[in-house]
Amino acid sequence: MNSINEKEKKLISVLDELKNLDLTNPKLQNSIENLSKQKNQLEIEKNELEIKYKELLEEHGSLSKKLQEIKNKEKQEERKQIEFSEKIDELNQETDTLLEEIDKWEM
Repeated sequence: MNSINEKEKKLISVLDELKNLDLTNPKLQNSIENLSKQKNQLEIEKNELEIKYKELLEEHGSLSKKLQEIKNKEKQEERKQIEFSEKIDELNQETDTLLEEIDKWEM
């Protein structure tokens, strides 16, 4: 009977030790905390990059629109220059015709 009591006391003692045993590994806990901090930092950087990306997309859209407007203005200017050149040619032809008529009248 004493042996059963002794075994029971030993078992209770071992159970108490197991209850008080800290199963957490400090190195592992530190690694987890570091990874958590890195994750948070990466999320912050990701959010900042997403904001910059949206700003760049908006700027790209704005610049593309301005570039298209400039191209349209250049096309209009080219048309005006062509029309102006054609009118000058017409005036030159009319002048030549008038000079020929004047020459005819002088003869």
